[in-house]
Amino acid sequence: MSYWTDLSIEFANQRNYLDELFKIYPTIPDGVRDINEHQWHHIEDSFNARDNISLITHLLHLDLFPIKDSYVAYLKRDPNAIQRNPNTINRLCGRLYDMGIDRIFEKCSEPKETNRQIGPLFKRWLNNSGLGIIPVGLNEFQKNEENAVLDASDAEMKEWCSKNLNYSRDKGLDFVGRFNKKYIIGEAKFLTDFGGHQNAQFADAISTIKTPSVKAIPIAILDGVLYIKTNNKMYRDITTTYSDCNIFSALVLREYLYSI
Repeated sequence: MSYWTDLSIEFANQRNYLDELFKIYPTIPDGVRDINEHQWHHIEDSFNARDNISLITHLLHLDLFPIKDSYVAYLKRDPNAIQRNPNTINRLCGRLYDMGIDRIFEKCSEPKETNRQIGPLFKRWLNNSGLGIIPVGLNEFQKNEENAVLDASDAEMKEWCSKNLNYSRDKGLDFVGRFNKKYIIGEAKFLTDFGGHQNAQFADAISTIKTPSVKAIPIAILDGVLYIKTNNKMYRDITTTYSDCNIFSALVLREYLYSI
C-alpha cells in the first residue's frame, strides 16, 4: 500500500481526523435563504387568490421551489410551458395549497444542502495558504519552474493540462501544481457516505489518477468514510485494487508535495 494512503488511514483512525478536516471542509449549513419581500407578497396574493399560473410563475423565480417534482426543472427552463400544460400546473398547485403558505415559505427559505457547499471549499483552503504558498494565476505559473500551485477554474486547469501535460479526460481538475520541477494534477473530494453518488465521486477520482500517458503525477485527494477500517468497497479498493495509486487525505497533501 502507498505510504501516503497508509498515513491517511492511520490519521483517520487514530487521531483527531474530523477536527482537522473541518479546517479544510467547514461544512456549516448556510442560514435560511433570503426571499425578496416584494416577491413574497406576489406569492401570497397569488396563493390567496388561487391563481395557479401566477403562483407557479412567481415561485419559479425563487432559488428553491418548495416541492420536489420532476417537472419543475422543465418549467424553469421553458416558462412558456406553464400556459400549455394546465393539468401539470393544477397538480402542482394542489400540492402547494395542501402545504399552506407558511410551509411554502419554510421550504423556499431552507438553507443549501451541506453536500452542495463542499465543492469550492478545497480551493478556498488552498487560496488561504493551506499548503504554505499562495496559488498564482496562469501567467505567473508559467514564468519559471519554481514550486507553485495554479489558481484557475476547473475548466481552465483542464485546458492547460490538455495542451501542456497530455491530459486527456474531458473533466475539470481541482488541483494543478509544480513541486521540485514535477507537475502534479488531481481531484479533491470529501466522500461523506457510502453508496450512490459518493461511489460515483470515488470512481471519478480514480479515473483521473488512471489517465494514460499524462506528463504529470496524478493524485486523488480524498477524504471521508473511505479511510474507515470496515468491509466497505472504498476501503477495500484503496488497500487492494488501487493500493499502488496516489490516494491520500488533503491533511497530508503538503507533506506529500514537498517530498516529491
